Amino acid sequence: MTTFNTNWQRAVIKVGSALIAPDGKHVSGQYVLPIAKFINDAKAQGKEVVLVSSGSVAAGRGSIHSHEQGTTIAEKQAMAAVGQAKMMENWQRFFDFSCAQLLITHGDLRDRKRYVNIKNTVRELLANQILPIINENDTVATEELKVGDNDNLAALVALVCEADALFICSDIDGLYDADPNSNPNAKLIPEVEQVTPEIYQLAGGTKNKIATGGMKTKLQAAEKTTSNGIDTFIINGKKSAVFNDILTGRQFGTWFKPLKNKDNAKKQWLKHTLNAAGKVEIDAGAYKALEQQGASLLAKGISQVSGEFIRGEAVDVVFENKILARGLIQYSSSELVLLAGKQSEQFESILGFKHKNEVIHRDDLVLFS
Repeated sequence: MTTFNTNWQRAVIKVGSALIAPDGKHVSGQYVLPIAKFINDAKAQGKEVVLVSSGSVAAGRGSIHSHEQGTTIAEKQAMAAVGQAKMMENWQRFFDFSCAQLLITHGDLRDRKRYVNIKNTVRELLANQILPIINENDTVATEELKVGDNDNLAALVALVCEADALFICSDIDGLYDADPNSNPNAKLIPEVEQVTPEIYQLAGGTKNKIATGGMKTKLQAAEKTTSNGIDTFIINGKKSAVFNDILTGRQFGTWFKPLKNKDNAKKQWLKHTLNAAGKVEIDAGAYKALEQQGASLLAKGISQVSGEFIRGEAVDVVFENKILARGLIQYSSSELVLLAGKQSEQFESILGFKHKNEVIHRDDLVLFS
């Protein structure tokens, strides 16, 4: 029997739209009540919980008339605006302490200052015994600023909050070796040592019309968190007994075991939060310097520049068609095209100025291997 150490101090729990608004139009306490009891019980034990809650669009759907041809972006954003208040009210009624709402976008997470501000805000709320309830800001977020699904958002929140555990609520018991909806012989996988390509092959799509994620996004979330030392679980949010099991350490769901290595906070941000604006391809010498010597990336090791980016943006470092690393670039793409393959002593004669000797400093770079 799988047992889990219950000594976690801070957990993030992700609750999806199907649990918040089972009919797809209105909030309900049907599945929320056992989760709220778990949060109350956890707090009584001195533990801290951060809630990532979907459901604003679903909660507001019954209030906004939509086109028969399909819901427009503006209509969805209006639904979210109405539904946020309904969703928060639905949660607050189960607690005798305050809840706080944080609405964020991917732009907030990939900006270092705002990332740190989110961390500080959550820390202060928890210190004052207030439950942070976090959701994507669907009322204003554009596609390029959206995380896109709350599984990955929950993983990023777990990193921001420096959580010990992440619980992702699903409508099935966990990860199976086959689709349990179509294969009666499918077996639950109680433990996953590492999220590998073979594990990803077990993921199908979502069949829930109001959900934005499926098993694939849950595995993406687990990969982010476990690589940073966070115990991660996929559990059945429709089974109230599961939440008692979490606090007693009994077997439940699928446990994704954390890897031993932990990145520092800045490298977590670089690795999992920033979208690459372009890429630079490097030669064998630069590969050896980065991979084996822990060096910074110099212009002389760059063979090709792709994409358009400005100084300070994130770029992928590629070697032999594989992404080796990601880092914050010190030169724009137009400048770097001129500097590629050159020595740092030549920068000033080529550009008329020099920002740094390094194209990407080691402190601003994280390896994926």
